[in-house]
Amino acid sequence: MTQHDARVPDVTEAVMARLGYARATDAAEAQAMLQSLMGRRHRVLTAVGLAKPSARSEKRAQALSTSWVEFAPVPAADIRRYVASGEPMGKAGAYAIQGQAALWVSHISGSYSGIMGLPAFETAQVFAALGMPLQPTGAAA
Repeated sequence: MTQHDARVPDVTEAVMARLGYARATDAAEAQAMLQSLMGRRHRVLTAVGLAKPSARSEKRAQALSTSWVEFAPVPAADIRRYVASGEPMGKAGAYAIQGQAALWVSHISGSYSGIMGLPAFETAQVFAALGMPLQPTGAAA
């Protein structure tokens, strides 16, 4: 690994009433998670950390993105169809905000990219803290 190599793990979890919703592992779990989230507001926490090795030590930086998502009430039959699509599997809170579940989101506050899974702003801040600022590549033509 060179001095410019870095590892960027991220962890996303949906939280409502201090109950964490990790990644859905099966249809029953996804159905239960989604039913409890519909018609309510919940918090999405996404942590990102970076380790930059050097010859003598390893520098680390981390950040936490906190966002809020509110779902409209959704009929159980619609939730069952969504779960049957397979999209909720492996997703925190059993939904992908960039997918079909976006049709049910009535409001978000915070980081859309953080809700998706890798918060862009916080990731850039972590890189910058380790002396590796991220820069836009240039304006589109």
